[in-house]
Amino acid sequence: MHVGNARYLGPQDLPEILPVFPLTGALLLPGAQLPLNIFEPRYLAMFDDALAGNRLIGIVQPSFSEGRNDIDSGPVPALCQVGCIGRITSFAETGDGRYITSVTGVCRYRLFAEVAGCRGYRRFRIGPFATDLENPDDEGLVDREALLAAFRAYLDANKLEADWESVERASNRTLVNSMAMMSPYGPAEKQALLEAPDLKTRAETLIAITEIVLARNFGDLDNILQ
Repeated sequence: MHVGNARYLGPQDLPEILPVFPLTGALLLPGAQLPLNIFEPRYLAMFDDALAGNRLIGIVQPSFSEGRNDIDSGPVPALCQVGCIGRITSFAETGDGRYITSVTGVCRYRLFAEVAGCRGYRRFRIGPFATDLENPDDEGLVDREALLAAFRAYLDANKLEADWESVERASNRTLVNSMAMMSPYGPAEKQALLEAPDLKTRAETLIAITEIVLARNFGDLDNILQ
């Protein structure tokens, strides 16, 4: 995986301990970019430390369901078990104490034990998903026609427009990951998209979620998808 000016060829290229940035409803996927507006002092400190070091942070959602087997650290909020490592690939100071940054996804990770905090933010031992660092040839497994049909139906139902020329030019991987990250779905749906084991499953999950939302909000799904 080539991200910014760095290459990550295997777990040995990644830290064993990672600072984590809990963010509800946020989805970062390998190779994709997530813009961030940082203003809370402990996370400003986190980004200062990351910029002075390996430029890596972990994006993760706070726990959203009591039924999940999430990472629980007692009196502090529980976190989902799976997140995505992001490398800081752009950075700007606003002059009013905020940072405007963008992180690019490197690979997903699983949270293990929490370690002693540093400057107010949380750090965990992690287990990276090594397969995310490879370049799988799985784009051809995506049912692009079904994905675009669901996307078009959602846009039509909500009276939205899209740049279809750009959509047609996009690779299956770019299309699936971009649509997953931009989708207006809730934390549980975003987590399901993150935890999908491969691109094909992520696309199928995205289609299924979209069809459920359309059927719930607009009724006859068969007419919508025609």
